[in-house]
Amino acid sequence: MHLAYPAVLAALLFCVGLYGVLARRNAILVLMSVELMLNAVNLNLVAFDVWLRDTLHSGQALTLFTIAIAAAEIGIGLAIVLAVYRNRGTSDIDRLRDTAETDEAETLPDTAETATAESDTAGTSDAATAPGRTDGTTGKTKKAEATT
Repeated sequence: MHLAYPAVLAALLFCVGLYGVLARRNAILVLMSVELMLNAVNLNLVAFDVWLRDTLHSGQALTLFTIAIAAAEIGIGLAIVLAVYRNRGTSDIDRLRDTAETDEAETLPDTAETATAESDTAGTSDAATAPGRTDGTTGKTKKAEATT
């Protein structure tokens, strides 16, 4: 058998996997595309092992290591995707960009207006009754403390 047939097939598999990684937005489909790319590498390793007639069969040994790494990658990757899906309700990669840690003062709304609106209905003007605040500070003072 010629080396060109499995090499062309591996190149096509790798290109399809690369397209899937670059074009897909679903995390599970990206993981499947990475698996296609790893299988293309495995096909090349075995094809070159047969073509070189290696007595140690190092291509096949490397293929076994690659399969083990791919299994671990899928296990950890799916666990992460399922955890993110349970927390966020989506596995869209573009919507996962907001998972980076931000300053707490930037994400909390300014509750001075909410505290005065609640004081009209509840009869109190204490800022500690504002929702989301337990330390009694307003959003402006919290932001000033965070910047210093």
